Amino acid sequence: MSTPMNFSDLATGLALDDAKVTPGLLGFVVFAALGVATWFLVKSMNKQFKRVDFVEEPEAAKE
Repeated sequence: MSTPMNFSDLATGLALDDAKVTPGLLGFVVFAALGVATWFLVKSMNKQFKRVDFVEEPEAAKE
């Protein structure tokens, strides 16, 4: 059979100190990279929208 587990003891053993848990340098680098990538994507999207030459044609009469 299995041995019983006390989950409250397990939870206190896994508790993390709030002062030690931070995103750190890696979190900042990832966030900054996402910001730069978004800026380049928006710049590219605006460039593509400027190329669009859209002239709406009237609908053909239905018979």
